[in-house]
Amino acid sequence: MYDLIIIGSGPAGLSAAVYGKRAGLELLVIEKSGMSGGQVLNTYEVDNYLGMQGMNGFDMGMQFRAHADNLGVSFMDETVLKIEKGEGTHIVVTDGSRLETKTVIIATGASHAALGVNGESELSGMGVSYCATCDGAFFKNRTVAVVGGGDVAAEDAIFLARTCQKVYLVHRRDELRAAKILQEKLKELSNVEILWNHIVTEIEGKNQVERMRLQNTKDHTEEIKEIDGIFIAVGIKPNTFNIEGMPKTDKGGYIEAGEDCGTSEEGIFAAGDVRTKKLRQIVTAVADGANAVTSVQEYLLHNF
Repeated sequence: MYDLIIIGSGPAGLSAAVYGKRAGLELLVIEKSGMSGGQVLNTYEVDNYLGMQGMNGFDMGMQFRAHADNLGVSFMDETVLKIEKGEGTHIVVTDGSRLETKTVIIATGASHAALGVNGESELSGMGVSYCATCDGAFFKNRTVAVVGGGDVAAEDAIFLARTCQKVYLVHRRDELRAAKILQEKLKELSNVEILWNHIVTEIEGKNQVERMRLQNTKDHTEEIKEIDGIFIAVGIKPNTFNIEGMPKTDKGGYIEAGEDCGTSEEGIFAAGDVRTKKLRQIVTAVADGANAVTSVQEYLLHNF
């Protein structure tokens, strides 16, 4: 019997593990990928986490995990299939275990959203990528495209422009949502061309990305751009759909939970990108981990 099982080991899950361990809770962290850190692992440079300006995202993720390891946090590399109700407790069912716990923190994070166009899934890993920092090195001195208009898309374009000959930034509107400082950096790069008011309708190539088909969102004209790779940065979706027994979610699949991380199910809490919130950043995920454990402690005090 555990006091707490944490599902996921990104910044929210690891923060919860650190706070939970320091609170003396008997806890376990379950991580399906076998590597902690979550989306931060795919971030080339973190420039907005207090005190760690310009730090490599992978290194940050490893430091977060080391903090938990140094406190003696227990980890299990399995995939959670469902959460069942026990007699005043919860049963976390994985692909290899049935674990009983008094409380659960769901910190499964979110994943990159897909465009959903022809050729995207067929050429995934063959020029179609969702992580510029992971795969950008393969396209040195070549032509690539980035699709999106937010911070991630702008950061990807800036990162790729350092080594690629040409970078197209494809955005469906006539202005970016990215932070102004990122937009200013983009304007300074001569090898970045922003294709305003365009969407990608198809990705083509034989065993490798060779071109993308575009449509103008205003006049509906079409054109083709020859490219060697394409990086999709059009948002994220919560990692909740493959786990049964989830608490109540909104239309987008995010678990409905406030600042205290409490959900529709007593004893189950949600932290980080997986919950409903306005801002999804490393700093808010780490804060969620601390808040969730505080709520766990209050729940245990009144129920056990």
